[in-house]
Amino acid sequence: MSQSYRLECGVRQGGLSSPVLFNLYINDLIVALSGTRVGCHIDGINVNNISYADDMVLLSASICGLKKLVAICESYAACHGLIYNAVKSVVMVFESRCKNAIGFPDIKLKGIALKRVYKFKYLGHQLASDLKDDDDIERERRALAVRANMIARRFARCSRQVKITLFRSHCTSFYACNLWAVYTQKSYSDLRIQYNNAFRVLMGLPRFCSASGMFAEHRVDCFYATMRKRCASLVRRVRASTNSILSMIASRLDCVYVNRCCAISNGIVQR
Repeated sequence: MSQSYRLECGVRQGGLSSPVLFNLYINDLIVALSGTRVGCHIDGINVNNISYADDMVLLSASICGLKKLVAICESYAACHGLIYNAVKSVVMVFESRCKNAIGFPDIKLKGIALKRVYKFKYLGHQLASDLKDDDDIERERRALAVRANMIARRFARCSRQVKITLFRSHCTSFYACNLWAVYTQKSYSDLRIQYNNAFRVLMGLPRFCSASGMFAEHRVDCFYATMRKRCASLVRRVRASTNSILSMIASRLDCVYVNRCCAISNGIVQR
């Protein structure tokens, strides 16, 4: 056993106790935010903060409510030695389809007005103020092209079975694809075409060969089958979750995400 030592700032990166210590440190802030009853309410459940490690999102249906939540964070920071970076913090207004929020007042953190953005990448998922998923689909399409080209270049001399295994491992997992709900047919088709072309390039097949035929011959899931499995997996995990928010979402028949996932998993959606 080593001699005792003090940590003056943060926790040890990679330390076994670091996640628990951070949870203990930040838990009072989450309790204070959740106890205000200010924010977005869905079926009577208050959802005003979503936290993942040190990334926190504040949600409010009004400007006054958001300012109150920010004030709670500032008060907690002053008492616990926490420093927020106002430069890296942004504010986004989710707009309705027929109304744009033009005269939006400033939200200040530490006296600095937060920058208003219309697109923001949070935990790898591209969020848009109009709630459309076209930008996130394009992000995944580009990422798929990079992965496919890398595999085709580095493993060109491998056997067919190795290439199929690599394709299944690196090209059939679309990050957050089961959350896509509002998008255009063009963006969705572009991703499907990229998926088909990635398999053709990897296997050395002609450019205009039948997509359904080549996937059936090699016993690999086509694009639609992959999407159905991803959506069905999300629905299954949400319905089995003990989290109160996820349970509430799973019980709502009008939830656009659950409805779309169920429809795709049953193979009845045509966009």
